[in-house]
Amino acid sequence: MAEDVGLDLVLVAPNAEPPVAKIVDHGKYKYEQDKQKKDQKKKPQEVKGIKISPNIAENDMRTATRKATDFLAHGDKVRVVCRFKFRELAYPDRGKEKLLWIAKELEEHGKPEKEPILNGREMVMVINPKPASGGSQKKNAKAEDTQNSNEEV
Repeated sequence: MAEDVGLDLVLVAPNAEPPVAKIVDHGKYKYEQDKQKKDQKKKPQEVKGIKISPNIAENDMRTATRKATDFLAHGDKVRVVCRFKFRELAYPDRGKEKLLWIAKELEEHGKPEKEPILNGREMVMVINPKPASGGSQKKNAKAEDTQNSNEEV
């Protein structure tokens, strides 16, 4: 039948009883499989950026940390940059203080790679997201469900 139509006979499930085969265009079939494999690959981790200055107000700092929290929750790295202008560079400790405050606020969502580094007129700190512990939460939820069903009986 496959030859009559001009297509190929492809074994889909050779271990099944009886074995399963399809009549398809083999080239198209391989292309679709490769496409699915590429789609299943893990998305690379993005680096999102937040810019502050050493004279930033407290409310603006809270807004920046809220945005960074969202980025970390989505699994992205956060690059926090404190940009010094003109004579602000004479007081790099102010910028470091702001960056460390942000790191402290985000410690439950992520962890800094290393201490803030002064690079030219910018002080940079990268924060990595904490690994998701969703699996243990699901196990706990299942355990609670089984306990609740046992209590009902």
